[in-house]
Amino acid sequence: MKKLLFLFFLVLALVFSCKSYNSDQIIDNSLTADLVENDTISISSDETDYEVIIIEPGFNGWLLGSARPRGFHSQNWLETRNALLVQAWNQRNLQPTVYDPNLYQLRIDYDTRTDYGYEVNYLLYNYFLYFQLKYKQQLTTFIPRI
Repeated sequence: MKKLLFLFFLVLALVFSCKSYNSDQIIDNSLTADLVENDTISISSDETDYEVIIIEPGFNGWLLGSARPRGFHSQNWLETRNALLVQAWNQRNLQPTVYDPNLYQLRIDYDTRTDYGYEVNYLLYNYFLYFQLKYKQQLTTFIPRI
């Protein structure tokens, strides 16, 4: 009988210790602003007039934890891949009835004759990888993988 009573109180304690959350309570504007600020990557250089701004929740963490390290690919390799990926992206941007316009909202202005530097090309390429893996898209014939 003591074991049954103990079990009853244990179950009762577990039930009362669980709290249900209202979705309105979870959302905090300051927390949301911090997340957006932490997931915004801006790359600009004094040497060039080019800037990349990536606002994608989770990208910064993915970049630090899953992406290949800087220097793994050469700048020439990154530029070649980025040219193909940007072309595919812009084609999808121009076809909002075929491809989800929420995914391809902005056109990317990438000129293959311009030297954007290693950092811009590195981040752009890794964003394309992240985008393809997260949203299950395949922009080119190259299968996105890390």
